[in-house]
Amino acid sequence: MFDLLMSADMMVPDPDAMADLLVKKLGIHSHPNWRQAFDNHPYIAHFLRVHKSLAVSPTRVEPQWHLDRPNPGDPLFHDFLESLMAYQGRHRPMLTHSIVLACQGPKFDALVDKLMRRRLPFRMAQRTPEMPFDRLWLGVTPEDPRYRPVVDGGLCIEVMPMEPLQMPADTFAIPAPQPRDPKPGDMVRVTARGFLVRDLDHTLRCCSSNLDWEPVGEVEALHREGYRRATMGLTLQNSASLDVIEATRWDSEAGLYLNSWGPGPYYIRIAVNGLAAKAEDLRARGVKFTWVEESEAIGGGSLIKIDPAELNGQVFEFEEC
Repeated sequence: MFDLLMSADMMVPDPDAMADLLVKKLGIHSHPNWRQAFDNHPYIAHFLRVHKSLAVSPTRVEPQWHLDRPNPGDPLFHDFLESLMAYQGRHRPMLTHSIVLACQGPKFDALVDKLMRRRLPFRMAQRTPEMPFDRLWLGVTPEDPRYRPVVDGGLCIEVMPMEPLQMPADTFAIPAPQPRDPKPGDMVRVTARGFLVRDLDHTLRCCSSNLDWEPVGEVEALHREGYRRATMGLTLQNSASLDVIEATRWDSEAGLYLNSWGPGPYYIRIAVNGLAAKAEDLRARGVKFTWVEESEAIGGGSLIKIDPAELNGQVFEFEEC
């Protein structure tokens, strides 16, 4: 159904400072041209990359924030965003402005037709000179711009066509492009974005019946991790997956987070060329982390978990490519 998880986002009060922190602490790539800000769409967003090639790593890392100013480009968005923050919990360390999914034009058109036929609530932003393309949010309407999880089961999904992203042609190659001459410790791509929900079965039913979006394979029961996980795949091979997670133990990491802060975005996982080399890089940067020797979450391989205090509460992980 969907081709790409466009970004692993985070709503933070100072996205410029957060972008600098991610560059300094993790070595993520930044560029002035990847910072987006428009007067008629008052927000700041950085579309950072873990690998400079979008074909290799099409899912970006996006610290962003919407400014408290008039929004002539999308006057309904402020009310929507306020409702989204209220839904997630204003004090939650990790907030999403939306899980942004992209699909190629014919798929996007078919999705909008489907939503209308099924009389499901959605809203489209007007096209503007700054953004002359369609953007669609689920669970909200223009006459009632407050988010409700009735369509996507609480995933806070935004959908846009793939074409405005202007991805390089080899992004769609099969087999998918791989890095050329990667150095030890180099980041390769964002592999997964975790998302905590209270009732995984309910969320999957919503995605199936409303969006015809199914997980890849069976729902996994990860007993040592203390959660059940459905991996929502995207057709683009190098896209990050969306891992939808329901905690099954209150005293697991996922259970403690869910019961402390509520459902919503969770980890951002990045593949690297040589996990031990990345650990040395993190030590050189003075970054605190935990080395997990055998992680059930990635099939028994080793995993680096960054101390969230290093990144203002954001949860980042590294795995071997």
